[in-house]
Amino acid sequence: MYPRPSNSERPAPQDLQAVEWLTQLLLQSLSLKASDIHLEPFDNLLRVRIRRDGHLYEMPAPPAGLREQIVSRIKVQSRMDIAEKRLPQDGRLQLALQHRSVDMRVSSLPTLHGEKMVLRILDVQSQPLSFEALGMPDKELEQLQHAIHRPNGMVLITGPTGSGKTVTLYTCLNHLNTPSVNIATVEDPSEIVLPGTNQINVNERIGLTFDVALRALLRQDPDILMVGEIRDFATADMAVKASQTGHLVLSTLHTNDAASTLTRLNHMGMAGFNLASSVALICAQRLLRRLCDACKQPMPDQASYKAVGCPQCLDGYAGRIAIHQVMPITASLQALVLQQASAGELAAQAAREGVRSLRQAGMSKVAAGETTIEEVMAATHE
Repeated sequence: MYPRPSNSERPAPQDLQAVEWLTQLLLQSLSLKASDIHLEPFDNLLRVRIRRDGHLYEMPAPPAGLREQIVSRIKVQSRMDIAEKRLPQDGRLQLALQHRSVDMRVSSLPTLHGEKMVLRILDVQSQPLSFEALGMPDKELEQLQHAIHRPNGMVLITGPTGSGKTVTLYTCLNHLNTPSVNIATVEDPSEIVLPGTNQINVNERIGLTFDVALRALLRQDPDILMVGEIRDFATADMAVKASQTGHLVLSTLHTNDAASTLTRLNHMGMAGFNLASSVALICAQRLLRRLCDACKQPMPDQASYKAVGCPQCLDGYAGRIAIHQVMPITASLQALVLQQASAGELAAQAAREGVRSLRQAGMSKVAAGETTIEEVMAATHE
């Protein structure tokens, strides 16, 4: 028999309450398919919000006396320094909930009234890595598949934070992942674990940056490289050189559309002749909220639907869909890149070649009854 713990070793009632409250919050967040949980300290309460389908929703706050215990519990589970409250920290935790394992990325930030905690839910099981799940039209999907099956070159996925770029990249990697190829990824950090690939997290504090990791990976006999994000000239230069020396490179940038990606790289310092010879395809994308099938109602013109709201959804929307602008780099576009043409000139030429804008892609989803005009207008611009 094990000795009974003394009173000093038994968990305090408040600690047990904090664990129970946190467990219920995590279960509820998973059931609502939230992507993030925000715990924000204020003068007299801990505000709780979840991000669902890109929008924040407020949740019931815990009792004021549990605030410190909740934050401490999260930091312990995430292997953070519980005594350090002056500096931001990052951690990761894994929980077994409802007969499945859920990974979370945790970030702490000191604020005026205490530490704010944000938990990013990395629920890979809810994100099937299949081309069918991307929702691309057949023509654009064929163009993307053709580009990623090239022996070398660059395929770039662009869009703002939270637009699903990582899922698109890993869908491509999952399709390419066979024993006959060597795949390596460099990210900050890796959010999706893909067995059979070599995944590296950058660590700038020790000098392991994107370009340093890329330079090392090129000595590891790779076939396919995935760079989480091109942030600067050094990373862009290494990625372009890798694509020109017999490697397929997949990466992301934060740009508004496909055409402006080329001008952004040019402004970083990349020569036009290098871009023209290395970039094979650019895919810009956004995520829109999907209309709830149970309560959506047709508009008077019968050409679109409106969000209503019902017990099965929060405000008329349930889940999200992606819209894409897929732009293969053709010979005419290469010629414009060599001439250092503007983003407008590149976009005009792409439109003449049949490349849809993001707004056009969104309006096709409206016509199909999958989303609303308001969602498309909010996420795109012309």
